[in-house]
Order: sequence, then C-alpha cells, then structure tokens
Amino acid sequence: MKRRSVLAAGLAGASAVLLPDAARAATYSGYAMAYFTESPSMTGANYGLHLAVSTDGLNWTPLNQNNAVATPTLGSKGLRDPFILRKQDGTFVVLATDLNGTDWSYQSQYLHVWDSADLRTFSNYRLLKVHSLATHAWAPEAYWDASRGQYAIVYSAVNGTGHNVLMVNYTSDFVTASANTVFYDPGYDAIDGSFVTAGGVNYMYYKNNSNSTLLGTKSSSLAAGSFSVYTGAITPGRGVEAPQISKSNTSDVWYMWGDTWSPNGRFFCWQTTSLAGGAWTLLNDRAYTQPLNSKHLGITPLTGTEVANLTAKWGTPAWNRIKSYNYPDRYVRHASNVGRIDAYPFDPYQDQQWTLVPGLADAAGVSFRSVNYPDRYLRHSNYAMVLNANDGTSTFAADATFYKAAGFADSGWTSFRSYNYPERYLRHSNYVLRIDPVTSSSAAAAKQDATFRIGY
Repeated sequence: MKRRSVLAAGLAGASAVLLPDAARAATYSGYAMAYFTESPSMTGANYGLHLAVSTDGLNWTPLNQNNAVATPTLGSKGLRDPFILRKQDGTFVVLATDLNGTDWSYQSQYLHVWDSADLRTFSNYRLLKVHSLATHAWAPEAYWDASRGQYAIVYSAVNGTGHNVLMVNYTSDFVTASANTVFYDPGYDAIDGSFVTAGGVNYMYYKNNSNSTLLGTKSSSLAAGSFSVYTGAITPGRGVEAPQISKSNTSDVWYMWGDTWSPNGRFFCWQTTSLAGGAWTLLNDRAYTQPLNSKHLGITPLTGTEVANLTAKWGTPAWNRIKSYNYPDRYVRHASNVGRIDAYPFDPYQDQQWTLVPGLADAAGVSFRSVNYPDRYLRHSNYAMVLNANDGTSTFAADATFYKAAGFADSGWTSFRSYNYPERYLRHSNYVLRIDPVTSSSAAAAKQDATFRIGY
C-alpha cells in the first residue's frame, strides 16, 4: 500500500468551525507549510518536522536549510503526515503519524504531539493515544467543533471492516482524548481526510485508496457519517494522495495540493474559484515550486510578522534551485559533469542545488557553484555548459560568470548573459545546457529556452 503524509489548518476566510477567534481577527499575508522529506532513492529521507514559508501560497522557501525543526524521540522516533492547527487561543499544536519510514505494517495507537506558541519553539512533546486497535493512526488532522466545544482529531485506521476508515476522537487539550468512533466509511479503503469550511459548508477531501484518486465530500454539519461525495475522482494522471486545500489571502481562489509516490514526492496543484462547485483546474508547474524533497504538505495561513519571525529564527537556504520556464517540471542540474535540465524529483538530489556566488570574473555577475562538489562551477566550454573545478585562471573565471537579466519569456523570471560572450545566453537544447545568441527578436522557443526561475 502506498502512503503519504498530511497536514492541515484553518484557512483565512473560513468559518468559525475551523478558525479560532484569534485567527479570525488576524490579517494574513503569508503561509507556512509542514512536511517531511523523501527522495526517489530515499537518500533525502528525514522523518522529522520540516517547515517552509511563502508569501503567495505557491512558491515556497524551506527553513533551517530544509532540515527538521523538531524530531520525535518517542514511539517509532519518526513522523509522517505532520499537521499544524492554530488553536482557539492563537497558539499552535502539531500532530503527526507515528511512523519512522515506510513500514506500512507498523502498528501504533498513538500520535506525536507538540505545542508551539509561534512555530519557532516546540514544547511539551508527548504521545497521544487515540485507539487500542491492532493497526495504525495515519495522517491526523484536527479542527475546532464549536457545537461540542472541543477539538476533533480525524485520522485513518483499519477497524472491524478490514479496510481503512476515517476515525475521530475529541479532545480539549491534546493530552487525553475521548474514545474513538468511525467518522467516515465509504465502504472501501479511505485515508488522508482533510477539512475546510467555507460559506457555512464543511468540506472534507480524502484519498480513495482503492484507486489512488482524490474525492471531495461536504456536509452542513460536522457530525460523523454526515459527509457525502460531491465531486468526481480527481487525478493528475497518476496515483495521488494527501489532499490539502488552502485559500489565497488576496483573492477568491482556492488551491488544492496532492502528493504522488511515482516518482516519490512530486506535488501537483489545482485551483478553483468555486469550492462549492467542486471543479478543479490543474496548474502548470510554472505556477508553483514545492520545497525540495517535500512529502505530504500541510498549509496554514500566517501574518506577515509570523512569516518574518520564522524566517529570522530558522534562516533561508544558502543554496538555490533553478527552474526551466518552458519545462517547469525540470531543474538545472549537473550529471556526469554536464549541465542539463531534468524532471524533478531525482537523485542525487544535491545535483540541483547551486550556490549563486558573486561572479568569479565580475562580482556584479553570478557564478554557479555546486553544493555537492563545492570546488566545481558551471562554465561554458565550446559553448557547452560543464561542471569543472576552478583552476584559478582568468579564462575559467570568465567562462563561469553570468549577468542576471529580465527573463526573455517573462520579465519576472531570469535570463543569464555570458560574461565573455555577451551576445550569448544560458539556454537548454534537448535538455542540455549551452550558451547561444539570443535577442529580443529571437524565436519564442529560443527565448523560452533561455528563461529560468531562481527559487528553492
């Protein structure tokens, strides 16, 4: 059985069912994402809590150099499916699956729990028991149920039916919880429940684990058994799980994210202007950039001050990733010392990480230094881009220096002009990097080939 992790939170503009008073009173201008990490060959696997921030909810900056900000020390000593809830008092609680790795047969009746005032420190770490069944407790998500005056914790577990259902427990303090009961059982394996409330209607999206598609349900209440499917199956054309919905802070646009496992850790994102309508449009990869190696994301809105404080606490990456404009699922990387663009994700994942240092020939420019081979730089040789060790010569410095310019295909992106061949720009051809003459009158394809986005 394939699995992924989940995170959820109250959304700006949502009703009081999901948002506490302190949250509704805030003005949101940013977002936090929680996740864990894996890569195709698992060299990037880390089962601790990771955080990233964003100002637009689509392009993300990993914090703490994409390392964990909190790590479980109880149970399996690893987590999947982290979830962050802003509680009624405006502070946060973090919940996560107790599973260190990918042993889907691992049994745990507990969830990892942390308290946090600001997502900069995490305290009162503990395990919360949610059932006594010989099974797991996967992908927890919580919300405030005003009718009960308690928080609901919903997660996936196998009960007497022999398949995963969504279970629910209620709690006031995330220290102890009520006895579990079935929250939703469609008659087949269902996991990864994720909630949002808008316009007085409660929505739950989940994964149909029998065919690896996403489905949306809705209800006028939050009562167990009250949700019914209102969408068709949602898929990017491959198996997908871990739905997560967030609302734009600046417009009436909703985004839904989903994770895949083949290749492992590839996010897709859809958008809609009508959550009630249930029709979603798949976004082009050009519109969004996920954190490196991220799995099972969860998004919560933040104030500008909270984003700034998180960034100040954890720092932004010392490296960048560089995305192709016309092949936005591909990133600049080196392979066998050749510069090229390849589809994300891949291993060694470090091949796509670059430190953009002041240009070796002119500090006003930039040079691309490899993260995993820090003595090597991208430089051109016979107009082809290769990764070579810096030999200290002026020729090497000139070949490895570029000036950033407004992107030929999109001025919000970047084109890179060669220092010593100023009529030539970095571009890809058959996915291999080189420098070629490009001007404003060049063919559209050439201008797109020479346009990139510097991100993380």
